[in-house]
Amino acid sequence: MKIRWSSLLAAGVLALGLTGCVGVYKGTGVSINSSTRLDDTPRIAVLSAFEPELKLLLTRLQTPVKHSVNGVEFTTGTLEGKPVVLFLSGISMTNATMNTQLVLNRFRVTNIVFSGIAGGVNPSLHVGDVTVPAQWGQYLEVLMARETAPGKYAAPPFITDATLPNFGMMFPRPVEVRSAARPEIQRKFWFEADQKMLEVARTIRNVDLANCSAGKCLPRKPQLVVGGNGVSGQAFMDNKAYREYTYKTFQANVLDMETAAVGMVAYSNGVPYIAFRSLSDLAGGGDGENEMGTFMGIAADNSAKVMLAFLAAWK
Repeated sequence: MKIRWSSLLAAGVLALGLTGCVGVYKGTGVSINSSTRLDDTPRIAVLSAFEPELKLLLTRLQTPVKHSVNGVEFTTGTLEGKPVVLFLSGISMTNATMNTQLVLNRFRVTNIVFSGIAGGVNPSLHVGDVTVPAQWGQYLEVLMARETAPGKYAAPPFITDATLPNFGMMFPRPVEVRSAARPEIQRKFWFEADQKMLEVARTIRNVDLANCSAGKCLPRKPQLVVGGNGVSGQAFMDNKAYREYTYKTFQANVLDMETAAVGMVAYSNGVPYIAFRSLSDLAGGGDGENEMGTFMGIAADNSAKVMLAFLAAWK
């Protein structure tokens, strides 16, 4: 009886997928996807949203080994003597959520550290500064309320958690979350960074933060600020009025498009996390055009430098 190779291949792929094996079907180059752990070494997961933010860290990585899952490249090795796994979360909240959970599923992650750029919200901060917020919230998780009179908006009576000040029709709300420690659904706005990691961040001194790159210089030397609030949402923000609302409502130092999602995944899995974010722009608060295109490189490297100092100090 003749057996078709294509049928065997299909059956093999199906069987491997069902049994949870991982690898490449021998002789075919067909990757098999599963949740099998790829590495048993306890590691710190270090992530950034897109390539310029991770560039400096990859150049410092020792003994790199690459893995690919669902198109995401994970690189294991050591940074500042600490075992790590580096990867890009992808831009925005869904990518950050999905790929943070992916790294937790595939590697033995002890801690999560984010390094990247952000928009400045606190008017006392400047482009190039590095912030390490104590907590992160999802500021664009909102109710789009009905207009009850010209310029007046109200939440439906059955929505009782839209208690923060609104911006027009937009009323911020907490998100629903569950965890191993608290399997019942709870509503939560702030996802706190790990206190021990914050304590180490507060000890960082004498990091040489750049204020010039490619002939472009900032008017002042950047500084490191540990503590305060950060917010994240699935929109690039470049609006002065909404920036002012965000600072007034959330007392936020910075905003980005990923960290609060990472914090939520970390909370759900019981994994400590912290985020280092350097200001590439003022989220619409600066004079003229958005500054990100000019100062993104300075900001990305400044965040990475502080994060490296943190890893060196982490026990």
